[in-house]
Amino acid sequence: MGEDSTTKTRDAARDTGTRQMVRNLVIENGPVTAGAISRFLGLTTAAVRRHITSLEESGEIREHEVASLSKRGRGRPARHYVATDGGRECLQDGYMELATKALSYMSKAAGEELIDGFAASRSREIERRYTPVVRAAGTNPRLRAEALASALTEDGYAASIRPIGSGDFAIQLCQGHCPIEHVAADFPQMCDAELAAFSRILDVHVQRLSTLAQGGHVCTTHIPIGMPAARPRKNMALRQT
Repeated sequence: MGEDSTTKTRDAARDTGTRQMVRNLVIENGPVTAGAISRFLGLTTAAVRRHITSLEESGEIREHEVASLSKRGRGRPARHYVATDGGRECLQDGYMELATKALSYMSKAAGEELIDGFAASRSREIERRYTPVVRAAGTNPRLRAEALASALTEDGYAASIRPIGSGDFAIQLCQGHCPIEHVAADFPQMCDAELAAFSRILDVHVQRLSTLAQGGHVCTTHIPIGMPAARPRKNMALRQT
């Protein structure tokens, strides 16, 4: 009897751990399918769907409609999932102190100029924190962006890199979690400051496509990593006869 109880406890703990991994993968990579998660974790799709159902019921993830660019065969299109606000809040929020400091600063020193000043200070802080990591990755633009994503993930941003098309010319930096999301919703200067820091760190012009603070399911930043080679023009001069 005692052994059966220990086995059940162990199985329950394993289930909980797997469910957390599924949730975190949805946060980091959403919109994502059960099939993609099952391949990553080495589980059956049925097992992953069981955890997805549980996470949906607890309000941590939800189904997300994805526009299909190509026609699928017969059958129901694959379901994609993204994290809800509640699901993202389950991550450890190591920057709550920063958010509190920002709110206090803004409440005591009301005014757009002072808010902009705080955002600029935050931008410089981001640059100081991540520039050494990115420089250590070398000069390859993709590797530099991947190094930034890894460093952001270690700090709780659930960041990942996604290719655009072939991935030869541009990629996307996706952040599934933002520790100061609620502050940035009222003060978009914070998002602008982060974007400016990313541009300086990567030494390339980047563009923000969506943010969690403004209702997106992920913060998405467009990063160019190469330029298409110019094709030489054919000589159109008339041949002499």
